[in-house]
Amino acid sequence: MQLAWTITLWMAVVACFTRGLLGQDLTPRAYVITPLHSNAVTVAWAFYDGNINFNGALPVSDATGRYNVPILSYYHSFDFFGRSANVVASLPYGVGNFDGTVAGAGTHLYRSGLVDSVYRLSVNLKGGSAMSPREYVKWKQKVLLGVSVKVIAPTGQYDSTKLINWGTNRWSFKPEFGYSQRWKDLQLDGYGGVWFFTTNSDFWSRNSYYAGTRSQSQNPIGSFEGHLSYEAKPRLWASLDGNYWFGGKTSINGIPNPVTQQANSRIGGTVSLPITKHQSLKCSYSNGTYIRYGGNYQNVTVAWQYSWIDKGK
Repeated sequence: MQLAWTITLWMAVVACFTRGLLGQDLTPRAYVITPLHSNAVTVAWAFYDGNINFNGALPVSDATGRYNVPILSYYHSFDFFGRSANVVASLPYGVGNFDGTVAGAGTHLYRSGLVDSVYRLSVNLKGGSAMSPREYVKWKQKVLLGVSVKVIAPTGQYDSTKLINWGTNRWSFKPEFGYSQRWKDLQLDGYGGVWFFTTNSDFWSRNSYYAGTRSQSQNPIGSFEGHLSYEAKPRLWASLDGNYWFGGKTSINGIPNPVTQQANSRIGGTVSLPITKHQSLKCSYSNGTYIRYGGNYQNVTVAWQYSWIDKGK
């Protein structure tokens, strides 16, 4: 029995932490307009530390996780039928330690490997057409409306015979609507979207615990996010960040588990600092404010960015 509970513990630990890591991040100024052919390479280091709220589902205590995630990202803006648009691709790598106590016995696990890659396409609908650098200098933001699609591809480390994986072995899609409005030095951003998930058709299967193949599915997750920022000068700004997400009940072989229904929120802050003409540094912190089910972790992220514009195009 203890072994069975230990297996269930690690299933819940990794599911809760990786869902929070990939899906419910806080991203201020996600719909800000940049000039045509803008590019940026970002190298980020994210540190996560926290515990798990099982909502009474398991007799588990002291379940914690501590892990580091370096992330390499590339950003590019372009003209989409006269509107400003951009695409972002991110490749994370996870290194983590997980601990928990079941029936008085402690368990420890270490994992290192690629996390699922993330891609995002965003298009402005109102407030910002595709602009050259000269046009952009004269432009002043008022109200921006945009849409985006974020995709998480199953490119991470995954072994269906094991419970603990950085990858999820499924596709995830998030269509989102974004709003941004500026009053002199103050800017308000708000986003609303829904996560949709394909089925993991080979979930913890073909091993000594389960000889066959089984599937894991998850209901959609609704997500809301808001940011209020103050800009002292270009690229020097600070923001207050918050979000709320709900839903996401999971099922194994079509049998749902009601206690996995989520209703969670996070709050934090972000500071952006210019270093040189092309380089900047961004630091952020966030923590859980209400966690019904899932990972209640603190997150500290430091990111270095190098940006440039392809003037020859």
